[in-house]
Amino acid sequence: MKPQLSDRWLFWGPTLIWASTWHVILYQLDSSVPVLNSVAWRFALAAVLLLALARWRGESLRLPLSAHVLMLATGIVQYSGNYWSVYEAERHIPSGLVAVLFSLMVFGNALSGRLFFGQRVTSRFLLAASGGVLGVVMIFWPEIAATGARPNAALGLGLGLLAVLAACIGNVLTLTLTRRGLALVPILAWSMGYGAVFLMLLALGTGVGLRFDSSLPYLLSLLYLAVFGSVTAFVLYFKLAQRQGPARAALTGVVIPVIALAISALLEGWQPTLLSLAGMGLCLASLYAATRK
Repeated sequence: MKPQLSDRWLFWGPTLIWASTWHVILYQLDSSVPVLNSVAWRFALAAVLLLALARWRGESLRLPLSAHVLMLATGIVQYSGNYWSVYEAERHIPSGLVAVLFSLMVFGNALSGRLFFGQRVTSRFLLAASGGVLGVVMIFWPEIAATGARPNAALGLGLGLLAVLAACIGNVLTLTLTRRGLALVPILAWSMGYGAVFLMLLALGTGVGLRFDSSLPYLLSLLYLAVFGSVTAFVLYFKLAQRQGPARAALTGVVIPVIALAISALLEGWQPTLLSLAGMGLCLASLYAATRK
């Protein structure tokens, strides 16, 4: 029997990884490579690594045609539309507001879990999740308050909400495939591969082209985002969603900003305020309230 990771590891693994990617992505944005290309290279490399992992685990890569239809949709929605919308949204609104929008995924996943998988959540969970979202709002309040001064704030807000919707739909599609008895790693491999190809075709069709940066910071950040931010984090996240449901898995979005800002304080000179510290405390307290037995 294969040893299984505990739910605690499945939760904190992707949480810590995705929190660190907030900083690592800066090395991608500082390069001359367009966002379409950077996201495409990230998921193309991740897809190759997942295919190799599936073969090493003895899992078949030959899946039914009906599964490929859903994996193609997942790739376009979650691994291209979602990430592209996030990058584009941050051109028009503060990253803090994007973090707030993604913390709302806990409610989107709770609703989709109820509608598509019959998974109920308690009122205590929803109340605690609301506290977590409020904590995220408190953390980023100065950025949020200044959003209205930006000329294209409405466009950025729309793109951010589109990214959250895409992520929720991608979760439903992936979990639907796993509930058919298909192995998770091949599903992720094909989905990310389809997403990468879609982004490459989009870049070529829009005249962006295919560009790459061979500098060490870009290569190392790309490797980290592919190996940890894509392969490791998504495998752990969806295993958690399989066990505890998509709503519980989405609680990662409440804690990620807290850890990301702690990293930012260490590496980027971010200085917390009393309001942000109170928000961080509320996020952690809400997580405890939502997950305690």
